[in-house]
Amino acid sequence: MPDHTLARMMTLAAGAMVLATTTAAGPAMAQGKSGLDGIWRNDSDSVRIRVAPCGGQLCGTVVQASTKAKADAAAGGTLQLVGTQLFSGFRRGDDGLWYGRVYVPDIGQEFDGTIDQVDRDTIVGKGCLFANFACKSQTWRRVAGAQK
Repeated sequence: MPDHTLARMMTLAAGAMVLATTTAAGPAMAQGKSGLDGIWRNDSDSVRIRVAPCGGQLCGTVVQASTKAKADAAAGGTLQLVGTQLFSGFRRGDDGLWYGRVYVPDIGQEFDGTIDQVDRDTIVGKGCLFANFACKSQTWRRVAGAQK
């Protein structure tokens, strides 16, 4: 696997995890009132994701992507990046972190991930290919004024 593919995979995985986990807040999340539902962007603003509760958990779906992000995803087998669910099954753990599954479109695979909420508008996700191997963290920020 080329180094840029691994880096892109880890970036998307970490970002997806971050977004997904911070929007779930138990019963409040189930009612859509987690306070973190909405649109989030990665640092380069190449991918935007809508985070929302689904089935008592948290899900995140791509709503906007750059031409390069779409091409990277297509090279990995994800032909339609916008509309793809990147986060699923995120729940808050007793340790305050969020745990769930992240789909990485650049390689067409799903991984376990964790998210840490830094503040209301910032989340940091961490994902590893294997138990603490090839880990990557990414910061995501809420898009101010974006429609939920």
